[in-house]
Amino acid sequence: MRFRRKLRARIIISFLLFGTLLSGLFAVTALGMRQYLENALIDETLVRDLDDQLDKVLSGDSGAAGFSSRYYAWIGRRDLALQAMPAALPDDSDLRQRVIELVGLPTGIHEMATETRRYKIAVNKRPEAWGYVVYDTTPDPRENLLLFGFLGGAAVGFSLLMLLLAIWSSKRVIRPVSDLARRVSTMGQDTHPEPLAPNYADDEVGQLARGLDEYAERLTAMVVRDKEFNADVSHELRTPLAVIKSATELLLAQPEVDEKTRTRLNRIERAARQTTELTEALLHLVRAERVDRATGEYFRVDRIVEEVVDFKRVQIGSKPVEVSVKVVNSFLVCAPESVIAVALGNLIGNAFKYTPQGSVDITVVNNQVVVEDTGPGLAEDELRKVFTRHYRGSTVKGKGSGLGLAIVQRFCELYEWSVDVASRDGGGLRATLSFGK
Repeated sequence: MRFRRKLRARIIISFLLFGTLLSGLFAVTALGMRQYLENALIDETLVRDLDDQLDKVLSGDSGAAGFSSRYYAWIGRRDLALQAMPAALPDDSDLRQRVIELVGLPTGIHEMATETRRYKIAVNKRPEAWGYVVYDTTPDPRENLLLFGFLGGAAVGFSLLMLLLAIWSSKRVIRPVSDLARRVSTMGQDTHPEPLAPNYADDEVGQLARGLDEYAERLTAMVVRDKEFNADVSHELRTPLAVIKSATELLLAQPEVDEKTRTRLNRIERAARQTTELTEALLHLVRAERVDRATGEYFRVDRIVEEVVDFKRVQIGSKPVEVSVKVVNSFLVCAPESVIAVALGNLIGNAFKYTPQGSVDITVVNNQVVVEDTGPGLAEDELRKVFTRHYRGSTVKGKGSGLGLAIVQRFCELYEWSVDVASRDGGGLRATLSFGK
């Protein structure tokens, strides 16, 4: 099925079908023309021969004759026609009887058939003499076999010729398209790809190449702007974040700070740290940077889960929600700590935010982190849309951008992880982040 969808295959098949159809039409036309010309030639010959024989009779000759195994004639005076004509015919009682019945035919060409044979009868009735010619037009099976064999062989040969021509011509036709596809496939490897249009003639392929050049130029410019913007934002954010963290640490180190103020300072410090992690994680995402497992640093996921739970617990507030973290077996993941923290933070934060009461259970097991909640859940048709940017379920209340799960999915695509959100038995949702093997 994949081969049939290729452009070259479609060209070859079109040529072959066209050639086969043309061969069939040629064969049918040839048979029709043969039949038409044969009938016209026989009629003309019979009329001419009969006229010649009648002229001879009028000049003194008369009689009946069998000119060949297929050609029988009687020419003579009018009063001898009925008796002499059958005698000139072959030994075919059926034919003799039919001719006797049809001696009253008018001048002209007539057709007659018996059970096994077909005949043409030419009649010419002059005042002085009558003439009859009977010609056996029954086709010879050997001739038909030879004719059909020749036409069939010609049709097959012509179709094969069309196939070879299609393969040769399609290769030449597709060559610039294939070359363009090859060049386009390598464009993504260069920051500033070479223009495509100069390599092609000013035809449809050249127009396509120019369109791709324009699109690639706009896309490259946009990517460069985005990368520069993200780099600039990251650089500019790090300085104020570092100042906030330093100032917070200094204030927390003061012994005279009361407990209420210390709690608020801790929240500021955690928010600054989260913003730093988010900035670094998004930079990795924009740059599509993956850590090499051979040289990269590994982090314990259970420790990051505990930190994220501690930081996100503020979203529960005074709601009657119990949080439990169960570590069945710990494991390490080779990825930036900020990326792991942001991915887990979105899943755990959603559970805390959208669970009005009940529990949120987090389990670390077999390279997976499973987050289960007793919130309102989502309908099955909504579950298929949760990873769409800016999508928020119908049961979701409060503010939100609808970007959290979309960001998690992009991290999974970059690091070959997987994320799944499903309904939980008894209500709520179950979000599973798998870190691979």
